[in-house]
Amino acid sequence: MERPSDSSLIIGVAASTAERVQLARLLGEADALLLVANADQARAFLELTGVTPGTAFSAPTVVAAAERSAQIKAVRDVPPPEPSTELRLDVDRRVVRWKDREMPLTRLEHDFLHCLVAEPGRVWTYQRLHHAVWGNEHLGHGSHIHSVVKRLRQKLANLGATVTIHAVRGVGFHLLPTA
Repeated sequence: MERPSDSSLIIGVAASTAERVQLARLLGEADALLLVANADQARAFLELTGVTPGTAFSAPTVVAAAERSAQIKAVRDVPPPEPSTELRLDVDRRVVRWKDREMPLTRLEHDFLHCLVAEPGRVWTYQRLHHAVWGNEHLGHGSHIHSVVKRLRQKLANLGATVTIHAVRGVGFHLLPTA
């Protein structure tokens, strides 16, 4: 199948997960977005797809990339906001506490939230979460992950917590203060 001539592929190269998350936020409206850790990964992808190095891109794509580059430089050194430390996880009883209230959690909910609370602000990839919570490789659509997230968001809201689980499209999840 041939791609329409007006679609574009943006390849973002950023060494850290945090930088890739920032790129995803800035470039989220792109037709197609590939985020990689280094140039070798980008080359490998292009070889697999049959795109030859040196392929010309249109002027609007180059201008947009330059504008995005300036935006990325502006936000690169801004650390992600940290969730409040009032959210506590009782590992022995499998409950989450917010201030003086608590809510029971299932094993999956507990293990999932434990990952996010252990490293506040860090984006956990689908694969890493799946491995930590289910104990095996992530092999599919991820509806079971989204089901756990939905239940946890509801429980956090019922507690009146000012933090929530934020999805980073195509990457994973992290814990952030609610707006």
